[in-house]
Amino acid sequence: MGVDLTPTIAISNQTPKNDQLGASTQSNQEQEKKTVQSWTIEDSEKLYRIGEWGEPYFSINAAGHVTVSPKGDRGGSLDLLELVEALRQRNLELPLLIRFSDILADRLERLNASFAKAIARYKYPGTYQGVFPVKCNQHRHLVEDLVRFGQPYQFGLEAGSKPELVIALATLQTPNSLLICNGYKDREYIDTALLATRLGQKPVIVLEQVEEVQLVIDAATHLGIEPVLGVRAKLSTKGTGHWGPSTGDRAKFGLTISEILACVEQLQDAGMLQSLQLLHFHVGSQISAISVIKDAIREASQIYVELASLGANMQYLDVGGGLAVDYDGSKTNFHASKNYNIQNYANDIVAEVKEACEARQLPVPVLVSESGRALASHQSLLIFDVLNTTDVLSETPVTVEEKEHLIVRNLWETYCNLNIENYQEAYHDAIQFNEEAKTLFNLSYLSITQRAKAEQLYWSCCQKILEITRTQDYVPDDLEDLEKTMASIYYINLSVFQSVPDSWAIGQLFPIMPIHRLKEEPTRRGILVDLTCDSDGKIDQFIDLRDVKSVLELHPLREAKERVESTVTKKGKIASSHASSKEPYYLGLFLGGAYQEIMGNLHNLFGKTNTVHIKLTPRGYNIEQVVKGDTVTEVLGYVQYDAKDLVESIRRLTEQALQEKRITIEESQLLLRNYEQSLSSYTYLKA
Repeated sequence: MGVDLTPTIAISNQTPKNDQLGASTQSNQEQEKKTVQSWTIEDSEKLYRIGEWGEPYFSINAAGHVTVSPKGDRGGSLDLLELVEALRQRNLELPLLIRFSDILADRLERLNASFAKAIARYKYPGTYQGVFPVKCNQHRHLVEDLVRFGQPYQFGLEAGSKPELVIALATLQTPNSLLICNGYKDREYIDTALLATRLGQKPVIVLEQVEEVQLVIDAATHLGIEPVLGVRAKLSTKGTGHWGPSTGDRAKFGLTISEILACVEQLQDAGMLQSLQLLHFHVGSQISAISVIKDAIREASQIYVELASLGANMQYLDVGGGLAVDYDGSKTNFHASKNYNIQNYANDIVAEVKEACEARQLPVPVLVSESGRALASHQSLLIFDVLNTTDVLSETPVTVEEKEHLIVRNLWETYCNLNIENYQEAYHDAIQFNEEAKTLFNLSYLSITQRAKAEQLYWSCCQKILEITRTQDYVPDDLEDLEKTMASIYYINLSVFQSVPDSWAIGQLFPIMPIHRLKEEPTRRGILVDLTCDSDGKIDQFIDLRDVKSVLELHPLREAKERVESTVTKKGKIASSHASSKEPYYLGLFLGGAYQEIMGNLHNLFGKTNTVHIKLTPRGYNIEQVVKGDTVTEVLGYVQYDAKDLVESIRRLTEQALQEKRITIEESQLLLRNYEQSLSSYTYLKA
């Protein structure tokens, strides 16, 4: 349970000296009243940086709630708290993934508009024709929306595997749009891609391995279909951030310059050099520095014009992905940010390609990009509730007697004399005394009660020191971890492994903040831990202007009205009891619409979350699609359990227990009823 981080400490016949925690004697109600009066919405905007990473889609309204403007700066917004509560009234429990199709449409329009503006500015005599990489988010409703929104721009799809090719072939029906075929390929993949031309599709088979050249030649000859081919170049330019090491000369995919020349010779010998029409490259996802993009496009442009000079029928230049998302809003080359905008990105690509082609007096190519992250990240957000909190300190007062063990009195004296002048020295003293207390306890020289007092006094010293450090411009190195050490633990109704796998796997940062109570000061510092029994199931890295925070500013949970709970006694009777509960406290994880939804796993058998698709209307919004999250039966099926067999097994066990008079008939029926209801229920917890 969440409590006041500053404990009350009492001692017989003594008075604390230099107590800097006098304000802690105020009641919780007085503190909250003061907080409401002194904290403003502007303070929350600055703290959570929502104006930087959320523009133009997310902001805070006068009620202190996060709002979403699905059409950006073109008008229309929704109160996120009101939306979540309305969805819960429709029996859509948390965690809840909300997708805004209007945001997806807006992102697509902004990308195409940026390239159109750059083409006009530099008088580029060619066009832009983007594709969406299906691997970024393969969910049907999203891909179908994107294809529909992309029709005015002849926007296509990119497939990186045979299953993704299957999706793309059935979904993409936009005339003259491109279907870029990447990834490892076998003969079946290549045959399928070639035959798609008979359906009016424009598949481009991108050669990423030397061995694929002969496969394509054989398939095209057998089917009598002239292919459109591309080559993926392994550039010397390296990306940045997590994916930087995957690029360059030792990249997983792509062909070196010598391998590209070998492909050209092989195609020429087969009389198919005219089929080579596209150059593709990819220098990693989330490219935070515009300089990397400049270097990559300069190198790729030279390869493009050289291929054209060798006789290849070059028509397209695919710059791959990498267009970054500013997750922390800092607008820097930090790995969770970017030091450029979409217009800068488009300008540099258009200008560099035009210059290279003009220098060799060659026609410019159709420009292609695979900007999945930049298109899909903003359109979905994950809402989850906090179940409970714990703190390192308790509300139980510590009473220190004069006859206490010396180690306890030493810690008490350290606490009483701690001030802004000696807090660093006091910190090391407190650590030493606490370690001595543990040793004395292990050697039976300290009772468990004395050990508990020593421990509470130690944490009280740490809390007092922490509050002093928060007033200082500089925090000594040995105290840097104190904020995280003293952090509250917020237990969230979520599986990190299912819904935010990149946070766990690669340390990806996502904006996380409360979606309400933003007119109140968040007086807690916390980390988030999920429902799984894995110690890695936590989030303890958060966005900040100055690098990364190890704690997130949060509000204390509030008590709600008592609720009546019914239980069955040993005699099979129904008994009622009153239990206090917490007011709902909702957090939102933003910009997670790329990769997270498809990469999640079933750790502890927590399944897919409930998902809704929202579209803005003049009167509010429509719920266009509801995709129910996994039930227990469904996730058990993934691991080869049959629900009917499980129920029958429990039935047999209850019958045996009845015969042996270890359970009543009422209890057995309640057990079976609860068991069957659990199988059909959501895998997450209910409020």
